[in-house]
Amino acid sequence: MSAAVSPLAPKSYPAMPALRGVRMATAAAGIKYKGRTDVLLMVFDQPAAVAGVFTKSKCPSAPVDFCRTNLSGGIARAVVVNSGNANAFTGVKGRAATELTGKSAAEAVGCSTSEVFLASTGVIGEPLDATKFAGVLGQMNKEATGDFWQDAAKAIVTTDTYPKVSTRTAQIDGVTVTINGIAKGAGMIAPDMATMLSFVVTDADIAAPALQALLAAGVGPTFNSVTVDSDTSTSDTLMLFATGAAREDGQARIEHADDPKLSAFRDALNDLLKDLALQVVRDGEGARKMVEITVTGAESDAAAKTIALSIANSPLVKTAVAGEDANWGRVVMAVGKSGELADRDRLAIWFGGVRVAVNGERDADYSEADASAVMKQQDIPVRVDIGLGSGTATVWTCDLTKEYVEINGDYRS
Repeated sequence: MSAAVSPLAPKSYPAMPALRGVRMATAAAGIKYKGRTDVLLMVFDQPAAVAGVFTKSKCPSAPVDFCRTNLSGGIARAVVVNSGNANAFTGVKGRAATELTGKSAAEAVGCSTSEVFLASTGVIGEPLDATKFAGVLGQMNKEATGDFWQDAAKAIVTTDTYPKVSTRTAQIDGVTVTINGIAKGAGMIAPDMATMLSFVVTDADIAAPALQALLAAGVGPTFNSVTVDSDTSTSDTLMLFATGAAREDGQARIEHADDPKLSAFRDALNDLLKDLALQVVRDGEGARKMVEITVTGAESDAAAKTIALSIANSPLVKTAVAGEDANWGRVVMAVGKSGELADRDRLAIWFGGVRVAVNGERDADYSEADASAVMKQQDIPVRVDIGLGSGTATVWTCDLTKEYVEINGDYRS
């Protein structure tokens, strides 16, 4: 993690409860960083149901390929995560590294390689020396403990300035279940996830197909609605595991995602995913401000999201936010270039509660002082009404500062 914590960081972190059915340990393997943990092992002593969504990049990392292959089995016994090296664009060596890691993890916890899941984050194109941590997985399995969520979150970060954790509880048919999650990400963050890793575990007893449907639906308005810099990583991985330990409390197994008993669990899961996703944006590299962009009145929800992302990903909009400049002309520009239906003469724009433009021109009551006051806030809401339909969407981004350029200018050195 970088030295200076983001000003947008949470003021406090939740106490993360131990969660039945999963144990964790970390180690310092010296993959890139000296004197810090960079490998995480998660162990499920009983087979856990697993779901996952991954990058849409056409150049995925070797661990993403590995996970996609194993996901069809629906069972997880071990997860190995390393930071400092993405094991992406590493060819035959990359596949060999995943095979060695998968085999080592399987031997360490006593399962098959098809029940192992891998994730890597860090530099692209550098071969990953998996021998650095393959030999310590057995010892990590012996040391792994349930009360380890904060440490686990710290082990997977790269340019993050704080670890990202979240926890929720919900009822399934009168039985209380817990959901814990960790995430990492600070740059190369864009919809379709990003250099974004997140691992969410629940003690609920939910079948893998139902879990997959919950996750696929939950990712849309959360992780796939955030952007730091419009770049989609090779390594995005979001995984959800269900240990099933709540069956000891009498929770009947859930087989289908449309089971009405899942209603509260679905809400809690989506809330946790949103919390983690926003923590990622609030740790955008060099970020000083968070921007919530809501588009209404578009032709469809999909069109609204495309327009919102066009605004959120505009370097001109993001640098204006960094400079606290209420430059709504840049928002007009971003709407116009989105490729979606828009009518210049119906457009209305608000910064916070201040309407700055309406009916295709500056608001007659526009006050530069009021608009500038909004731009001085840490959290800035922007709303754009297209005036054509009922499509709506909300996305989140951060400002683009000199620090972002500095962090990414010397990332490999």
